[in-house]
Amino acid sequence: MNPSPMPGHPQLHYARGQLQLEGVRLADLATQHGTPLYVYSRAAMLQALAAYQRGFAGRKARICYAMKANSSLAILQLFAQAGCGFDIVSAGELERVLAAGGDPSTVVFSGVGKTRGEMQQALKAGIGCFNVESEAELEVLSSVAQALGVRAPVSIRVNPNVDAKTHPYISTGLKGNKFGIAHERVLATYRRAASLPGLHVKGIDCHIGSQITEATPYLDAMDRVIDLVQTIEAAGIVIEHIDFGGGLGIDYQGDTPPAADALWAQLLARLDARGYGERMLMIEPGRSLVGNAGVCLTEVLYLKPGEQKNFCIVDAAMNDLPRPMMYEAFHGIVPLTEKPAGETQVYDVVGPICESGDWLGRDRALAVQPGDLLAVLSAGAYCSAMGSTYNTRARPAEVLVDGSAAHLIRERESVSDIFRSERLVPAR
Repeated sequence: MNPSPMPGHPQLHYARGQLQLEGVRLADLATQHGTPLYVYSRAAMLQALAAYQRGFAGRKARICYAMKANSSLAILQLFAQAGCGFDIVSAGELERVLAAGGDPSTVVFSGVGKTRGEMQQALKAGIGCFNVESEAELEVLSSVAQALGVRAPVSIRVNPNVDAKTHPYISTGLKGNKFGIAHERVLATYRRAASLPGLHVKGIDCHIGSQITEATPYLDAMDRVIDLVQTIEAAGIVIEHIDFGGGLGIDYQGDTPPAADALWAQLLARLDARGYGERMLMIEPGRSLVGNAGVCLTEVLYLKPGEQKNFCIVDAAMNDLPRPMMYEAFHGIVPLTEKPAGETQVYDVVGPICESGDWLGRDRALAVQPGDLLAVLSAGAYCSAMGSTYNTRARPAEVLVDGSAAHLIRERESVSDIFRSERLVPAR
């Protein structure tokens, strides 16, 4: 029986015993740029986007990349050139969109804690819509917009109390989550929004979580959102667009989420059946566009045998790949050079940081020696973007592969870069 293809296939594959991303040998990139190193496939990202584009063919729809998944400028540039808008959660992310050539009118601003300054900046830039998360935010946004002499376009994020069946830290659609307006408060909140002079009600928004691997939660959420649209419009408030968020999962460990086009065929059939198929639709995919497009390369430093555990110590760490530490998440780990079938050893793959939580993979069967190179798979989302400089570890370089070409899109950080903005106090 042939083994299942690894996450990232077919762009990620072995050729003549060497792991390649598209037409580039990853070992060559590790030699050229050092490790740890993030490497991304342009073709993989565009292939993932194409599934959504096929799913929305012939519909009024806008795909807004949820850039919190990976906000590297070259990746934002790629999606902007492919016709995407952007879902942002801070003014800093808005500045990144503009620096990458994105159109501010295609930006939606989500997040529960927007400041007055961020609201002002977004209004001056002319963003497409604010996804408002609380009744208090409506009042503040209206006053900020009035002071600027404009009306803020708003979509209210509703909390449908739908279980996305994902990790509790990335579930966002239940009553106990901090996001959105409770289902029973939605109509009153829309009435208040419609009455505020600084606001223009544009749509309704719903996002139930991340790394969702089945269609049922989306279908449940869609039904509840359409019910709310009917109620709101019966009160005389027009809903121009329906935003169904993102959250579609990827393959980390044999996960089988529906393909984006297949998922949206189901969702659009439900939408059509209820008479809302002609509405403007917006979605905010993130992980599903970039997650399997990236790997993190790392070098084996030491092998440390023990009575209860054997440790494979590598030069990547939890500051480079935070998901295992944060969510006990699984990432595949494979060698850059295929080795003959033989004896493997079971290791915990760990990093150099002084924390017991600094692990990248547990109980992995590997045939490795110090100096070998490994690839941590499915590292395109929530790795670089959530990275840190803990232990004063400089952040890795990033490379974008396009066929047989490899472009350095972020230089490796230096230690002096880390403390460049710090200041010593005068000597006493």
